[in-house]
Parts: sequence; C-alpha cells; structure tokens
Amino acid sequence: METARAFARIVTNRLSTLLFPPVCVECQSLVSEPGSLCAACWSKVRFIEKPYCPVLGIPFSHDLGAEIMSAEAIADPPPFHRARSVAVYEGAISTMVHQLKYSDRTDLGPWMARWMARAGSELLNECDVIVPVPMHARRFWFRRFNQSAELARNLGRISGKPFEPDALKRIKPTQQQVGLGANERIANVRGAFKVPETQDIKVRGRTVLLVDDVYTTGATVKAAARALLRGGASHVDVLTFGRVLSKELSV
Repeated sequence: METARAFARIVTNRLSTLLFPPVCVECQSLVSEPGSLCAACWSKVRFIEKPYCPVLGIPFSHDLGAEIMSAEAIADPPPFHRARSVAVYEGAISTMVHQLKYSDRTDLGPWMARWMARAGSELLNECDVIVPVPMHARRFWFRRFNQSAELARNLGRISGKPFEPDALKRIKPTQQQVGLGANERIANVRGAFKVPETQDIKVRGRTVLLVDDVYTTGATVKAAARALLRGGASHVDVLTFGRVLSKELSV
C-alpha cells in the first residue's frame, strides 16, 4: 500500500511539473525547481554579508573592524542584541516578499527560510525559541495567514528550535507601516505588542529569535523586542528576509 502511494505521489509530481513547469519568481523564465531564481536574477541579488555592523547588520563598504558599530547603532542603540537580514530589499527579494505576503505564495516560505537560516546561522544556533512578529487578529482574519509566522515556522523546522507563534501578541490594531515616516512608524507601533501572562513561560529567561519579513526603519521589531524583554526574555535577536537600506543607513 505504501509503495503504491509513493508511486502515485511521484507520478502526480511529474505530471504537475509537465503541466506547470517551475518558473523564476522574478522574471518567469524556466528554472529547475519551484520557488527559485534564474541565474540572471540571482546574480542581481545584493546579499548582505560581512563586513557589517555587528549590532544592526548594516553593510559597510569596507572592513572597519569586527567591533566597529554603525553610526545609527551608536546614536540610537536598539533594544535587541543583534539584527541580521538575507539581502537588500529590492528586485527579486521584494518580489518574493510581496508574493508571500499578498499572493498567498506560502510555497516560497521554505525557500526564503533556508536563505534566512544561512544569513542568521549564529543567531539561530544560539536562540532558545523562535517567535514571529505577530499580526493583529483583525488583519489576520482578512489575510488568513501571517507571513512572518510562515518564515518562523520553517526556520523552526530547519533548526529544530521551538516555534512559538503565541508567545507575543499584537494587542493594538495598527496601520500598515507602508507609506509612514520614521516617527509615524514609531508612534504607530508604540504599545502594540505584549507577552500574554499565560505565555510568558515560553520566553522567560530565554534568548528569543524574533522573525519578520522586512526590516525597514526597525520600528516594528524594536517595539516587539521591548515587549519580549518586558515579558522576561533574557535578550532578543532579530532575523528578517529583506533589509531596506538608504544612503543614511549604509556606510
């Protein structure tokens, strides 16, 4: 019986590939595996690798030394310990986020999480628990799933670390951050998150890896990190798929 089922799955997968061949997420050219990029689009991705700020993960144009922090990290120290991201939020990276977020492309989650596991390997190895940036219940009802939770769930599968989607709640129905200025973003998420009393055992005394899709100004992950620390977390690291950079943020 199991052999027959396995054979049926193989036949179904092959038929699916013949009828719906995998295409590049960005340019729609044929690729070898679903959810991947063609060679041309892959070459345009600006992966964030060392040298970068050890706190905020902002890439430096040249190596300034392992302990040299960015001007932003010095001027406005974040509540979290470290932040890392896969790549600059542009081109194929922004397309993948939008496809996952707005087009129900949950099949991209495992691919994106594997890239995140590589970019944040140190954070993933050292964390005790993985927590996604939560979505307010009202927005979740309309969208049906939380893209940050999809990424965090797959990171849990890859690492074997506990995935705790209920450890942090969004208790305030905030506006979407898109289109808001830096100060408006901060005000928008102020007091938006809380560790429920029934869930604090999941984070108390633990190192938490906070997962989101994109790091823009950091307002959301900073507010979420503060809530986790108030809930008893020993410290918080942040891992995102995309990272918005500007001339003011890069060195």
